[in-house]
Amino acid sequence: MKPLAIALCAALLPASGVALANAGLAKKSNCFACHMIDRKLVGPSYQDVAKRYAGDRTAEARLIDKVKKGGGGAWKDAGIVVPMPPNSTVKDEDIRTLVRWILAGAK
Repeated sequence: MKPLAIALCAALLPASGVALANAGLAKKSNCFACHMIDRKLVGPSYQDVAKRYAGDRTAEARLIDKVKKGGGGAWKDAGIVVPMPPNSTVKDEDIRTLVRWILAGAK
């Protein structure tokens, strides 16, 4: 393998490992029961969430609060009317990690 290809692979491995860890955390926290990365299920896709809140500096704090306490109505324009239940059993640090991953595009 050429040196540039090796360097690119080495650079991408940590990022893909983080993405896999975050997807694993979402699975462990039962998020995938209602959300998918790239398409609507019961709730919006994570990529749609990232698009909607792109550039919103208050989004992280608001979404952390919404994930923890539950909520509804924010996505009715997208045809989503089922409210998100509270996630009181998920650790605050895990919620923060998940919200940051989602806002980054959840890849």
